[in-house]
Amino acid sequence: MKALLIAASAAALTLAAPALAHAETSVYGNIGYANIDVDPVNLGAVQGRLGVDITPNFAIEGEAAFGVADDTILGTSVELSHSFGIFVVGKAPVSESIDLFARAGFSSAEVDVGGTSGSEDGAAYGVGVQAFFTENDGVRFDYTRYDYGGDADVWAVSYVRKF
Repeated sequence: MKALLIAASAAALTLAAPALAHAETSVYGNIGYANIDVDPVNLGAVQGRLGVDITPNFAIEGEAAFGVADDTILGTSVELSHSFGIFVVGKAPVSESIDLFARAGFSSAEVDVGGTSGSEDGAAYGVGVQAFFTENDGVRFDYTRYDYGGDADVWAVSYVRKF
């Protein structure tokens, strides 16, 4: 499934290339903390994203997360090794410094349960808001639902930097 994720990312960038050639694009990145709720397990991750604004209302972003807070259920340790995803993002500027957004994409995660690793792949979609306190620096709050074998609800807060 990782090969599928790489192929989908390459296809998305290939399809976006003509638009990128004729548009003023900007690149942004963010890093923050994500709380992952896969009932009854709660995990934590450091999460980073790198995105390209194709237009003021459309972006493509890649996401990577690495587990930092594990949980135990019925005496069995559960931890996120890592996850990777690719998303299309629709943005609605509310003001000069605040954007609402919705995103949809595909993600893959590797989880370790009791010493046995396994991977899950699936669709992911969510909503959020980002507010800038300078022209290039801001904060982002978002919720994303990952449709793996069991649904994962992820709440994240992150620092945003436009380059």
